[in-house]
Amino acid sequence: MDFTNIEDRLRNIESLMLSQKVVLNFNEVVAYTGLSKSYLYKLTSSGGIPCYKPQGKQIYFNKQEIDHWLLQNRKSTNLELENQASTFVTLKANERC
Repeated sequence: MDFTNIEDRLRNIESLMLSQKVVLNFNEVVAYTGLSKSYLYKLTSSGGIPCYKPQGKQIYFNKQEIDHWLLQNRKSTNLELENQASTFVTLKANERC
């Protein structure tokens, strides 16, 4: 069997296992989010990402909070922006009347 195929399958299994966990450690969050270790350290020290330090050393993360954090600051689609602009223009036109 091809080693590349085995490595790919192993990565898939690892990612499936990560998706089942509730609490993630630092390295798991790096793998889960794709963020670099240095950037994640920066985020944890500045309070830019929710994390827990129960004993003051190890950093842990709630997966649901990480998902919420990743999905913040949603960018609107062109259709949504067009609808907002249309509504704004309609309301402004009604105010002038």
